[in-house]
Amino acid sequence: MTKTSEIKVLKSKTPKTYKNNKLNNANFGDFTHNDYQVFLHLVSKIGGVDAEGKYLQPEQLERVHLLTAKEFSEVFNADIDNSYRYLKKAIDKLMKTDIKVRSSDTQNITRINVCSKAEYKKREGSIKIKFTDDIMPYLSQVRQKFVLYNLKEIANFNSLYTTRLYELIQEFKDTGYMIKSIDNLRNTFAVGNSFKRYNDFKRYTFDHACQEINNNYKMNLGYEEIKEGRKVVAVKFVFKKTKIHKVTNQRTGIEKNLYVKPKKQTKKSKESKKDYPKDVLEGQMSLDEIKKEPKAIKNTLSKLFDKFKF
Repeated sequence: MTKTSEIKVLKSKTPKTYKNNKLNNANFGDFTHNDYQVFLHLVSKIGGVDAEGKYLQPEQLERVHLLTAKEFSEVFNADIDNSYRYLKKAIDKLMKTDIKVRSSDTQNITRINVCSKAEYKKREGSIKIKFTDDIMPYLSQVRQKFVLYNLKEIANFNSLYTTRLYELIQEFKDTGYMIKSIDNLRNTFAVGNSFKRYNDFKRYTFDHACQEINNNYKMNLGYEEIKEGRKVVAVKFVFKKTKIHKVTNQRTGIEKNLYVKPKKQTKKSKESKKDYPKDVLEGQMSLDEIKKEPKAIKNTLSKLFDKFKF
């Protein structure tokens, strides 16, 4: 087995976070937005490729990482004093909170601790953590079922729900749509017993998140409610596709995908945007398109995906 110290690891110039799709859909319990940002920043330190541009194998990934308040403030545009406070509070959540990961059939739930050790260094203004053995397989770099994005893409979001919805979309960025059951969304957003009424859940989570994402990116993100009778059982999100171009490294001959995501909103484009009614977001499907959608939805999410050939 080749150790990380024995190979040359090439790091990205910009912090990129990544995780297995199961972890991307996991329930992060009572993590605040700042706690989750700290977690993502720590995850971004794990990544890297070898000299040939190949992803590191799970056993080659380092588990101990250091994050400074200065680094955090630069990535997330946070005040340096607040950054010290965010890091100190985050280590409690990283140590005490276990992540709930559902199996593909949504029947079994695995509870995983994030860190086996966490230390706050006051003088250095940093935290040092050690990821557990159990979470590392979900952070290993693979070519399939894998979410990767630049941390700066979520730096301007002010809500945990916005960040989580943006991450979910990354799994389906090349399709232009995503279907999630209400149960799945409630689990991923970790709302617990909050927002028991659907309209409240919608208003404070994905409706708000769609608006904030559209305020930052030209994604034309919208959604349609899928019902069984009068009850909303799932939501179909529609958005601009991410363009994918195949590129080949001339030196190694390794082919990779180059993703061209929707552009960021500029101040001028924000001011020129039309005002849409509260419950009709930009990118919403037309009435004719809605009528073409299937009427009946199966009870399980897996059957729901099959029905839509997802």
